[in-house]
Amino acid sequence: MNEEEKGILEQYLLPFLHLNKRYPLLQGKSLEAEAMLSGLDVDELRVIRSNMKQNAKQAALELLKEDEIVDILDKLPLDGSECIVVLGDSITEDEQGWFEILKNVLAIATEKEDFTFINSGVAYNTSADALRRIDRDVLIHEPDWVFVALGTFDAQRLNIAPHRTLMPLSESWENFETIQQVINEHVSNPVIWITPAPVIKELLSEHPLYEFGIEEEDLSQVRQLVSGKDGVIIDSLGGRMGEEGPEAWNYIPDGLHHSLTGHMNTVRLILKKMSEAKRT
Repeated sequence: MNEEEKGILEQYLLPFLHLNKRYPLLQGKSLEAEAMLSGLDVDELRVIRSNMKQNAKQAALELLKEDEIVDILDKLPLDGSECIVVLGDSITEDEQGWFEILKNVLAIATEKEDFTFINSGVAYNTSADALRRIDRDVLIHEPDWVFVALGTFDAQRLNIAPHRTLMPLSESWENFETIQQVINEHVSNPVIWITPAPVIKELLSEHPLYEFGIEEEDLSQVRQLVSGKDGVIIDSLGGRMGEEGPEAWNYIPDGLHHSLTGHMNTVRLILKKMSEAKRT
């Protein structure tokens, strides 16, 4: 494998590849299986994973240098013992993504912390995919707080069938409604909904790895559905990646997944909105 191929793996596959999430009954060590699948040896993969974790921690440390973030942390409805779970897609599963950055922020900033963080993001999940696994991936952990970060892949239009979105809007509505009902039955704190951020469709459509496109018109309708749910809503207008529209530095080159700066934008909004939420 040459350096260019390894770079593609590091950017577009490995952050979103965790076989134990897709195949919970898979026998053996997932790191070894992932290394074989990606054409790396285990030590190479371990170094790459370590670097991504370090990137997430460094992003958290950068956020903790901001006075506004430090002030907000004292207002969070958390005591350091909570189980926090997120149900999401690849933007969430990202090993150096917003949930991993948030985890580091809270762990570093909380004295005597004993949090449990469960990242139940699975790459390219639609709301239907996530609903199917909500029991084993979310409820089984008896969470105190649940984030839901879905909808981006409901809005995709396959290149072979561009006349429709993969998930009809009515079905997305029903899925979000059911997700809310199920979580509310088991979790006392309000659901924290993270709306799907815009994509840079020109970059996405030109990227050879993807067989779909996403139109802002479709995505904004999904965003409205999410924003209409009960609970804490993060970024109802979808402006966190740029006030005048999505800015390229907040994304990796596919225009879909977020860079560290883009993920940090999400974390800022989460902390702000959580500081306004009441603990139950």
